[in-house]
Amino acid sequence: MSERVYSGCTAVTMAGDAPYGLIEDAAIVTTAGRIVWVGRNRDLPGWCAHIPNIGLGGALVTPALIDCHTHLVFGGDRSKEFAMRLSGATYEEIARAGGGIRSTVGATRTASDDELLAGALRRVDDLLADGVAVIEVKSGYGLTIEDEMRMLQVARRIEQHRPVRIRTTWLAAHALPAEYADRADDYVADVAIEGLKRAHQEGLVDAVDGFCEGIGFTPHQMRRVFEAASELGLPVKLHAEQLSDLKGAVLAAEFGALSADHLEYLAPEDAHHLARSGTVAVLLPGAYFALRETKLPPVEALREHGVRMAVATDANPGSSPLSSLRLAMGMACTQFRLTPEEALAGATRNAAAALGLEKDYGTIELGKRTELAVWDAPGPDFLSYWLGGDLLRGRIIHGEFHER
Repeated sequence: MSERVYSGCTAVTMAGDAPYGLIEDAAIVTTAGRIVWVGRNRDLPGWCAHIPNIGLGGALVTPALIDCHTHLVFGGDRSKEFAMRLSGATYEEIARAGGGIRSTVGATRTASDDELLAGALRRVDDLLADGVAVIEVKSGYGLTIEDEMRMLQVARRIEQHRPVRIRTTWLAAHALPAEYADRADDYVADVAIEGLKRAHQEGLVDAVDGFCEGIGFTPHQMRRVFEAASELGLPVKLHAEQLSDLKGAVLAAEFGALSADHLEYLAPEDAHHLARSGTVAVLLPGAYFALRETKLPPVEALREHGVRMAVATDANPGSSPLSSLRLAMGMACTQFRLTPEEALAGATRNAAAALGLEKDYGTIELGKRTELAVWDAPGPDFLSYWLGGDLLRGRIIHGEFHER
């Protein structure tokens, strides 16, 4: 990879003390896919004189966005449930009637690998159009060892077809399949834990997750999964406090989890546990919107305790049919009352932390990967303010500019 200077831009570094870490009339120098200098164009060092200089014509440049919570690999769709919810059925009622996650499990099990990949790539393309460079993809719609592993194998194939980094998460503890009805403890042992060991052996797992909820798994059952993950040296995450307060976030913090996700029912007094463990609070406004929830996550308590907040799409066929991270950022502002700066931090530096990737991604700083998004936007607030539209001019990938 060659050296490049990118100049004539406004750099939104998301680092330093200034709002957004903003640098007007900025230059960014990249070598071998890493940032080696960033600052005002007038201060560009003399040693950069021989490096090709690419003017960006006043564009806004941010760290590439990161979607740190998705379920992109699945079969079928659940559009019929949309009408059911509009008629008053709750998420739990649909799930207990055989819909919800279980219906997607059936469609996923019968879909071929190529069909799963083709569907995932369509959703990935949506995210790439929003300046996304890193996507976390969970299993959780197979609920057998073979099908859960197959989902992660398909997820890993995405990198062969698109310029994106994929992080894979083992989420076998997502729902109880029909063949294990009333035998949740057996399922945890036979599939969630034994399958994790096999998937880890094959190098398919970057992190381990679970759905800690009344229609999911108990904190005790999730503790068993987390203990198995710890023995394998794998980081953990948790769907916690989405529909009720089972203290899943407290459990996640106890294990030093990368993130606790959803958190609508998190007790404000429990926010300090996340702060102490460094666990990122991942907010998912798409699910809140689609399920017409009314219980807001305790954002003020998270702020007060200095808990890092990330924003993600939760892209999935049931509770968050959303494949625009910029829209999720805007919804986080309007629904959860995040500031536009908090929303962008949530899709960059805090999202990187939620995936354990903060050393490489999330800010425009020395030593970081040169994975940047170049926008036709008047300022960083605009990225959350303007809903939809085509704002992305291009991406800088491994230091090379690729115009859309």
